[in-house]
Amino acid sequence: MNFFKKKISNGVDWVLFFSIPPVLLAGLITIKSFGSSEDYFFTRQIIWIIISIFIFFALSFIDWRFLRKSEVLMLFYLLSIVFFVILLVFIKDIRGASSWFKTSFFSIEPSEPFKILMIFILAKYFSRRHIEIARFRHIFISVAYAFVPATLIFLQPDFGSAVIIFLIWLGMIMVSGVKKTHLLIIFLLISIVISSLWLFVFKEYQKDRIKIFLNPYHDIQGAGYNANQSMIAVGSGRLFGKGIGYGTQSRLEFLPEHKTDFVFAAFAEEWGFIGVFIILIFYGIIIWRVLRNAMLGQGNFESFFGLGMAIFLIAHLLINIGMNIGLLPITGTPLTFMSYGGSHMLTVFAGLGVLMGMRRYGRKVHPDDLKSEFLGL
Repeated sequence: MNFFKKKISNGVDWVLFFSIPPVLLAGLITIKSFGSSEDYFFTRQIIWIIISIFIFFALSFIDWRFLRKSEVLMLFYLLSIVFFVILLVFIKDIRGASSWFKTSFFSIEPSEPFKILMIFILAKYFSRRHIEIARFRHIFISVAYAFVPATLIFLQPDFGSAVIIFLIWLGMIMVSGVKKTHLLIIFLLISIVISSLWLFVFKEYQKDRIKIFLNPYHDIQGAGYNANQSMIAVGSGRLFGKGIGYGTQSRLEFLPEHKTDFVFAAFAEEWGFIGVFIILIFYGIIIWRVLRNAMLGQGNFESFFGLGMAIFLIAHLLINIGMNIGLLPITGTPLTFMSYGGSHMLTVFAGLGVLMGMRRYGRKVHPDDLKSEFLGL
């Protein structure tokens, strides 16, 4: 028993782990405050959290160094591409999208775990070519890894997940040591691609989301309704909020998707600026610890994976909050740890569990340094 406790203690970043429950609790309280009609979602969210924590600890015991040379990542990557094609062609739309694989008991969104696989793929690629990354061909190869699945996911259509995959690639290529001139060329190509998407690919409802981003009051009763109600909810919370269970925008159903895409707006209405500020502190601690564990990685592979996880968390946080307060278009991106849903919850805890497994076999921290961190010295 002591050996088991020691193994857990040595491998887990407890500052990171104990920074997560306050955010989870905030999400649960917000979902519960909507009334007894949401008990089903509240109960299922607790179940997903328990399963996710179990996966977190299970994955923290695995030595992930075997993936440095193994071809299993490429095998999973190719299988994922095939699966996305099957989803796109054969799976019946759910709420206008073919991004869910539904069984009799639960639904799975394959694009969520693929985000972690994408981080793995890019971490392995950049770590093996860290010295010669300045060569432009490596940028094209790395973008190909992200472009194919992102395109298939976009066509489902799941614009939010496609954007996250793109941002994971962009963030990791920026920290890989690429030349600034090459980076400028990348941004130029991105601008051309976005322009082409607008002219030839985007559907009208997707264009409407961009128009709402530029003008939040565009078609308030139609495409702009969600964004407008979300901004009203956030603004009405003011400094201290309306109180738990007194958020009128969500309880009276003015705010749509208040337990998923717009849970931040529902939380801000009930808890106000003070509550939002406290939650953002915990998010900041989580991201800081992920970055610190990336720096302690045994090699470039582990460090790149940790950086990818940080980018993944930051992207979800900024995009979700941005679309809740009217600064970014609505993309259907969940707020990590707070939005209802099992696929994203499992994915995040799995990614953090992998990071803990890498930490277990990474560079050791001197006990005095570890003690000073907990004491805040």
